[in-house]
Amino acid sequence: MAITKSIEIPKIEVVGSWNVQVAVDTVIKEDGTEISRSRHRHVLAPCTSSKDSDDKWTHTDTDISSEATEVQAVANAVWTDTVKANYKTFVESQGK
Repeated sequence: MAITKSIEIPKIEVVGSWNVQVAVDTVIKEDGTEISRSRHRHVLAPCTSSKDSDDKWTHTDTDISSEATEVQAVANAVWTDTVKANYKTFVESQGK
């Protein structure tokens, strides 16, 4: 009886202009027959942003190095310099 666990990425979606939504399935098989599947979703934005006490913004590009290569490819294609600038402008306009 062999039990295996694998990770699959069945869906990568671009939501809005900059969010990359990733669905990740964890699949458990026994002797080649799937016995369990669970899904986790996460959303990636081009950067994280914070405002200090002097109202100055700091934007740090999102580290996608631990993401699957296909997720990295989509994010790198979508997150152009223009998209990143628009995202930063949006975040700052929200005052977060």
